[in-house]
Amino acid sequence: MKKSIAWKVSTFGELSTDELYAILHLRGKVFVVEQNAPYLDPDYKDRMALHLHGYIDDELVAYCRLFKAGDYFEEASVGRVIIAGESRKYGYGHELMKKAIGVMTEVLHETAITISAQRHLKRFYETHSFCQIGEMYIEDTIPHIRMKRIK
Repeated sequence: MKKSIAWKVSTFGELSTDELYAILHLRGKVFVVEQNAPYLDPDYKDRMALHLHGYIDDELVAYCRLFKAGDYFEEASVGRVIIAGESRKYGYGHELMKKAIGVMTEVLHETAITISAQRHLKRFYETHSFCQIGEMYIEDTIPHIRMKRIK
């Protein structure tokens, strides 16, 4: 049964130890273990990002990090987009992206957004007005494409 997500937006310094641990645990569980992509996830870029994290019954189920223009790409960017495995069947990924785009425009005042998307998620991001720019490339052993959204 689909439940409502309680959303939080935090700077790195505003994250509690428990929140940060849950975020790093989920990112490691999915991006490193599930996707079998051995890479060092904590990259010090978390310190510059806004963190959008969503909870159901106090459990982290949705997360991404948001960057102002120039902090990651020339344009603003959304990265580390993730939904906990057991929650993916409810469409929370679309809810996360809508919320992320809203925070980008309303809080960071950014309209041009660039992402480094896993290639198999191209259609998902296209539903949120992202278009592929450039060719496929390998990042952390996984095929990626750069996508851009202008609204």
